[in-house]
Amino acid sequence: MSDLREIRKLFDHSKNFCKKRTVRKKDVLIQQGEVSNSIYFIQSGILRMWHNANGDDITLQFFEANQVLASCESFYLQKPSKFTLEVIEKGEILEISKIKLNQILEQEPEIKEILMKYIYERFIEYMNLFLSRIKNTPEQRYIELIENYPDMVEKIPHHYLASYLGITPVSFSRIRARIKNKD
Repeated sequence: MSDLREIRKLFDHSKNFCKKRTVRKKDVLIQQGEVSNSIYFIQSGILRMWHNANGDDITLQFFEANQVLASCESFYLQKPSKFTLEVIEKGEILEISKIKLNQILEQEPEIKEILMKYIYERFIEYMNLFLSRIKNTPEQRYIELIENYPDMVEKIPHHYLASYLGITPVSFSRIRARIKNKD
């Protein structure tokens, strides 16, 4: 994966273009149906990306400190977002608008290379996430989440974890009990 210093370099170099924001629990950065005009670097806190499917809340991914997030399709194509980006643990973020990012990328080819590398790595991560959703059981996916993000999992409300796994909160409680009994 990208050296975190490279991603920080993009945002540090762009401080004059960034807007620093304090975010609180339940704050929404982009609402499903809106057009995204910014990307975000999480300095602290936890956010989630979710989709409302006819009243059902489907959590797709969680993000924590030192990660970049956006509603990528909406940001790139300037189409309505299919996702809501919501804060689930208060923190600090840096925001760069599409206009400012384009200015930076035109002026700094090195920054463009860093961003492209990060985008490719995120694409690979998403493909692995997609494969995991196809081939693994909810319990296996929960174990992967614990192994990859142990600190974050402890802070995420259980109903969001159940939504992420595609199961009910009751089924999630059973999985947690089975895993706890194995230890």
